[in-house]
Amino acid sequence: MSSIKLADFEKALQVGRPPNVARLFPYSRALIVSGKAIDRAMIAKGKAMTIAANGRNHFVIRGALRAAQRANAAIIIEIAKSEGGANAYCAVNFWNLARQVDAVCNELGITVPVAIHADHYAIKGTEDLETAKVEIPSMFEAGITSIAIDASHLPDDENLLANIALNPFLPKWAGYETEVGEIKGKEGLSTVDEALFLIRGSNAHDIFPDWIALNNGTTHGIEASDAGIQVPLTKEIHKALEKYKVSGAQHGTSGNNSERLRRIAQETNTTKANVATALQMISWGVRVNEYGNAFQDENGEFVKLPDQGVSDDLWAEMVSYAKSKGLKGGNYKKLNLPFENKLLAQPAEIRERMVKGVEDFVYELLVDVFNAGDTAPLAMDEILKAGSYDLGPKATRIEDPAEWTEEKIREKAKKINVEKGPKGDYED
Repeated sequence: MSSIKLADFEKALQVGRPPNVARLFPYSRALIVSGKAIDRAMIAKGKAMTIAANGRNHFVIRGALRAAQRANAAIIIEIAKSEGGANAYCAVNFWNLARQVDAVCNELGITVPVAIHADHYAIKGTEDLETAKVEIPSMFEAGITSIAIDASHLPDDENLLANIALNPFLPKWAGYETEVGEIKGKEGLSTVDEALFLIRGSNAHDIFPDWIALNNGTTHGIEASDAGIQVPLTKEIHKALEKYKVSGAQHGTSGNNSERLRRIAQETNTTKANVATALQMISWGVRVNEYGNAFQDENGEFVKLPDQGVSDDLWAEMVSYAKSKGLKGGNYKKLNLPFENKLLAQPAEIRERMVKGVEDFVYELLVDVFNAGDTAPLAMDEILKAGSYDLGPKATRIEDPAEWTEEKIREKAKKINVEKGPKGDYED
């Protein structure tokens, strides 16, 4: 294992923490960094992606960080707008996630680089756009170091224009993800033309995303089938985007088998893989298969393992509450907010087994599936090489801005032949 040198860690602490993080946590020894550093570490290792763990509860955050330290891996801890935005269903949110990560890192002596990512910051119309101009700065003030602007719900021209309109509100040093094709399974799959349109138009406006997320055949939540991620489609789109130096972000990872996830790491340019539902279920002690898809019995009920996760009494209370609210399947996610404090109030041995379950699952993903082991020193190398928290863009402008005015963007979008798939709520 390539261990982190103390001198490098100390120097990275001095220069690698972005100004918002340094201001919030002036005495901290947590190496919270831009998402750019995490992406670059995976590129440096090659054929590697790290977990972006959705911290739906405190136990997921602790377990994922312990796993990253154990694997010596750079990692991303994130929360999505649906999970932790203004209308959240989790107690963890955009404004306290960095504080929780910082506290856990200092408490446990975590030394690996960690990015704090605001995932799926959804823009569905003009009202969302105006709210974002106020809300996004507040999130960075609270310690976010990376963000996904997700206007994939909109037509292609509006998606691009939303990314352009919001770019001035993002720090230049921050990790930046964009998305084409709303994540909704086999319907409305992303195309090469759509992806090129978004990335070329961004490039013309001096916007250089670190990641692009696609609808490449997977879904959020619990996978209904084993169809999952379409690796050939992902390869084709990434190949078309190579000269723009944008990495892939894989959403909807829970429920996809290990072999498919290995192929995504090995055969595509993906460096970030989101895992949410699996970690939530494991922390509660729900039985999952080897790739994190929760089992349901013949009555559609989740199977709770008696010696894992929450206490049996608390699980019974959670199930009773879910039934009273009509919550089934993936909508068990809405138990996070009302039960966070009850989870935290459990005995120490129960809390520990919740964390340990997440830790072991994430460790195996990082080391045996994602090939992210020993990427922590590589992320620090990138920071030390730059001598700064700001690593700059990977790409340069190669598109002509005159060809990407608003008028021409709308003209070009009309020529894209794309099927967006059915309408509906596909948020995580």
